[in-house]
Amino acid sequence: MSNDEAHAGQYNSPLDKVNLHTMKVMILAAGRGERMRPLTDATPKPLLLAGGRPLIVWHLERLAASGFRDVVINHAHLGAQIEAALGDGSRFGLHIRYSPEPPGALETAGGIARALPLLGSEPFLVVNGDIWCDWDFRRAHTLAARHAHLVFVDNPPQHSGGDFCLDGETVSYASTGSGPTLTYAGTGVFSPDFFAGVAPGAVMKLRPLLDAGIARGVVTGERHTGYWVDVGSPERLAELNQELHQKK
Repeated sequence: MSNDEAHAGQYNSPLDKVNLHTMKVMILAAGRGERMRPLTDATPKPLLLAGGRPLIVWHLERLAASGFRDVVINHAHLGAQIEAALGDGSRFGLHIRYSPEPPGALETAGGIARALPLLGSEPFLVVNGDIWCDWDFRRAHTLAARHAHLVFVDNPPQHSGGDFCLDGETVSYASTGSGPTLTYAGTGVFSPDFFAGVAPGAVMKLRPLLDAGIARGVVTGERHTGYWVDVGSPERLAELNQELHQKK
């Protein structure tokens, strides 16, 4: 991982001229972080520090550097701390709005569906707040015509079996597909229509929508071969923290 990757620095590709100002982003930050306890007893998981910054700030800085401006963040557990820490986003060059959820949160699909009035009628980028990834956010603009497009990574040690396979860009489940299995990286581009069947306020995981979309052949994907960490344990947070400090 280079310093440019870590700090979303200079880009030199055809995507340099892509205008992402009109695409909105949702960062998922409502989880309790049970596996991160006791760290998350007093601090929401997205505000845990890695490399001297809260996890979610790495996202915000890279999004701003990639040309995004409008961000929606959902929260539940200790959500007031997230709002206090990030404010309206102006110090990042962003406009942040918040989608509070009830205690216990609404899961991924339920949380996104609740935030749809803030996200609007155009496709949007979704990023898990508890990952670190150097996938080029500007690619999201080129995927706006997809119904649902997921970013996958090679299976990490803690999830060695994987869940999905790719045939070109067509997504299938590992149980029915062929080729190497992959893990969803917690990043994707979605049409609002993908969540049209989720009742406002419903608690719903993403999996039922993926099941239906994969069966219809409308879920596409790509494999990211860069740096990715699912910060799902205090040990992985410590490893990421050390890695980022070494790259400074």
